[in-house]
Amino acid sequence: MVSTQQNMLAVNIAGIQMKTPVMTASGTFGFGLEYSDFVDLNQVGAIVVKGTTLLPKVGNSGRRIAETPAGMMNCIGLENPGVDEFIMTTMPKLKSYESSVIVNISGNTVEDYGELAAKLDKSGIAGLELNISCPNVKQGGIAFGTCPDSASEVVREVKKKTSLPVIVKLSPNVTDIVLMAKAVESAGADAISLINTLLGMAIDIKTWRPVLGNTVGGLSGPAVKPVAVRMVYQVAKAVQVPIIGMGGIMTAEDAIEFLLAGASAVAVGTANFVNPYAAVEVAEGIKTYLTNRGLTQVSELVGKVNCG
Repeated sequence: MVSTQQNMLAVNIAGIQMKTPVMTASGTFGFGLEYSDFVDLNQVGAIVVKGTTLLPKVGNSGRRIAETPAGMMNCIGLENPGVDEFIMTTMPKLKSYESSVIVNISGNTVEDYGELAAKLDKSGIAGLELNISCPNVKQGGIAFGTCPDSASEVVREVKKKTSLPVIVKLSPNVTDIVLMAKAVESAGADAISLINTLLGMAIDIKTWRPVLGNTVGGLSGPAVKPVAVRMVYQVAKAVQVPIIGMGGIMTAEDAIEFLLAGASAVAVGTANFVNPYAAVEVAEGIKTYLTNRGLTQVSELVGKVNCG
């Protein structure tokens, strides 16, 4: 029997049932198994595995990570063993856990996304997250994530190839985030996650060279949270599909801001690097907040910011 406290945190995002509204953001939790020695994966709302491509990728060369005053930048370049290896080796191990598994996929062409969706359709995962916004890959992601027509085309192709819920991860590196959100919703997205990393750069003043091997990289961590909360608030007022908020969530208080702004669930990213228990602790903090407020479910927070 599921306890009342667990029921209090349970959410359903586009058909994906989760014990808590707290997911792990793609690229910050590996494939989940890497963290199994530190945290009980059964306590995580959903495990969003790192970006997966059709073929194995070695990622970018040179330095891939750099700290910033309130976060970090990365240019990993989607290093991963490829979708077939994930299906054959990783997914069978993840099936032993109760948490939902969502696979973040990235391609260089529309057809790549469709093929990835078809391969993963019957693999036992709970849903797909389309990485159309990754700012640290030289081909593919950035073009799809900044053009409404291209983003819509990817969503339509994936929807044709899978029966799984399709979450579209939006890039903040656009002029109008609402325009992008409406475009992917119209194309059939079942949910929207935002934001992905902001595009940043650091220069070594001793060598006069970029710090990162890829010159630019994705900025994440507490520094981006106000931007992310603002974008979730804007998008929540414009679309009907559920939103997964992310960007700089380190504490339960951070997560609650996203829920009040209109997110139905959240994802913890950079925090995982400094605290393997972050996703579980954030969920526990949300439960405490609900109890102290006399609330019984997460939905009572969603979109309740008072701007009047």
